[in-house]
Amino acid sequence: MQLAKSIEEYIEAHSERSDELVKLREILLRTELTETLKWGMPHYMYKTKLVVGIAAFKSYSGLWFHQGVFLADHQRLLHKAQEEKTKGMRQWRFASVNDIDEDLVHAYVLESIENAKEGKEIKPQKKELNIPEELDQALRSDSPLNLAYNALSRGKQIEYAEFIGTAKQDATRINRLRKSIPMIMNGSGLNDKYK
Repeated sequence: MQLAKSIEEYIEAHSERSDELVKLREILLRTELTETLKWGMPHYMYKTKLVVGIAAFKSYSGLWFHQGVFLADHQRLLHKAQEEKTKGMRQWRFASVNDIDEDLVHAYVLESIENAKEGKEIKPQKKELNIPEELDQALRSDSPLNLAYNALSRGKQIEYAEFIGTAKQDATRINRLRKSIPMIMNGSGLNDKYK
């Protein structure tokens, strides 16, 4: 999937959800938020803080409140995207344009803006680098690989360590290590092709 280069292109690419996207965008543009494109999707910022994003999926469109955990949500409309992983972000889903209550959406967005002004945010926790045994052995026995791995950013090192270490079977960890070595030697991150 190619990333959109403009908000209009994003809406056009999701024509089955364009009515909802346009309506949500209109509500957001009535606020003091600045519209931008991040990760190929429309996002709205207060100064340098991401406040809310719009996304379209097969069965719904949604608002993504980046620090939605701080919203009162008296109506119980927000939920986590991934129950175990999501910390601060909350989403609100709309199956059709008729599901969008403009006044209620506007109220939630205004509360989000106030939270951003007050500096309410959950900071991401830094991940620890836990090098799995297979990678550790390869780094010790191959000096050029060790140099290349240590030249990577900490984030890329963690990506490779997690990719290899999270495999449940020994054979899978070894296969992942084999696939990773050329990318490490090239100075590439595991997910660079998606960025």
